[in-house]
Amino acid sequence: MSSSFDLPDVDHITTGTIGPPGQRVFYLQAAQEGRVVTLRLEKAQVAALVRYLGTVLSDLPPPDDLPSAADLIEPVVEEWIVGSLGVSFDESSERFVLEVSELVPEDEEGEPLAEAAVARFGASRTQMAALAMHGAAVVAAGRPPCPLCGQPLDPEGHVCARLNGHRQL
Repeated sequence: MSSSFDLPDVDHITTGTIGPPGQRVFYLQAAQEGRVVTLRLEKAQVAALVRYLGTVLSDLPPPDDLPSAADLIEPVVEEWIVGSLGVSFDESSERFVLEVSELVPEDEEGEPLAEAAVARFGASRTQMAALAMHGAAVVAAGRPPCPLCGQPLDPEGHVCARLNGHRQL
């Protein structure tokens, strides 16, 4: 069973990658008082988190100063793989809570074979705005999408499903 984490007042929260485009591994990382938690996730999960945070933050007053882009803290040691992400916002304290659940294998009936670990990261509105902006840049830094099908374009070429494989882009 993997470890669960509760960091109610992070001093560092970011997303980043390791590896070249097309082979990048995405990470979500949070730290509080020297304790660093690094979780692996998919590019689509980072993109969905960024979009959701952007929607929530657009309804709030803009933060005064955004911290500069936060890089991953080295060494990057993955705790577990993310299965799901949830975000809540407490208006009275202007604090976000990012709740992350571990991806666990399931049996034939779809029942989990183990109890999923959970990580909770509490962050300020300013920290989450910086995470959203940095996360958007991390997602955009990869391979550009095909204008027809949206799949990543490889430097070697791309057989587009929308063209039924009859032409390489």
